[in-house]
Amino acid sequence: MSTEESVPAPAPAPGALLLCRAEPDPVAAVAPLLGERMPLVGAGAEWSVLVPEGGPWRDGGEPVDRVVTGWAAALAVGAPWPVLALWWDADRAGYTLASGFRRPVGYVWLADGTPAGEDEAMRTFAARLGLDPVLDVQSLDRLTRPDPDAGQSAGAGTGASAGVDARARLRGLLAVLTRAGVVLPAGLAPGEDADHLGRAARALPGVRWTEAAGRRPTADESPLAAWMPWVGGPGARALALAQTAAGLTLTAWGLRRHSGGWTTAGALLIAHGALGTAYGLTKRP
Repeated sequence: MSTEESVPAPAPAPGALLLCRAEPDPVAAVAPLLGERMPLVGAGAEWSVLVPEGGPWRDGGEPVDRVVTGWAAALAVGAPWPVLALWWDADRAGYTLASGFRRPVGYVWLADGTPAGEDEAMRTFAARLGLDPVLDVQSLDRLTRPDPDAGQSAGAGTGASAGVDARARLRGLLAVLTRAGVVLPAGLAPGEDADHLGRAARALPGVRWTEAAGRRPTADESPLAAWMPWVGGPGARALALAQTAAGLTLTAWGLRRHSGGWTTAGALLIAHGALGTAYGLTKRP
């Protein structure tokens, strides 16, 4: 019997990616809602990806899933396109899809790949992204089964990696999304820690950094002038009020759940809506 003691492998570090169904320019216009600067780069036809550096869960101790779910909700309310948050930590991995004012939908796998979500969530996910109701839904359904080949079979023909752990399930999910135009740049693979993802993102051609909170883009430079309250586009006042109402709801829910991520997202929406309302009033003729 060997006297050498095996050294356990370090627990995988948390990480996340925020996929937005829009080109980088409109994403950059709403990203200040998150209150943090992040690398932003294209991720396929009509898709972009934000790469969080991980401060809230690395320094603040907030669970990564709560943080990115709040961020996705804040971005989706402030823009006319869906936001998909992919996240992982030492115990689980999963996703949250936020779209407008609808309730976010998500799914979770345990670290060993055991499904821990509701099958209906996958079908709702497919419907909101306009995926194929037969082929894509069948592929997604495989990810909800305790099937040793699920991580590989979901991406058959699309390059998904073999394996059944939670991060392989995320790769299987992304393999399905390639048919919707998602192509993650090199180095931005689910399962890597936030530091690695940040380094990889900074080295990508065409990468840009989002602005910090507080800067007001002008109507000429904002691709979302029609939706952004601070530039006075059509329906801006109504959206500002809606953002304030949604922010109050998210903040109350976050406080009840003791969730810093949701509370922060709600506070950002309240501030954003109030800013839009005030700015609209000052710009009245």
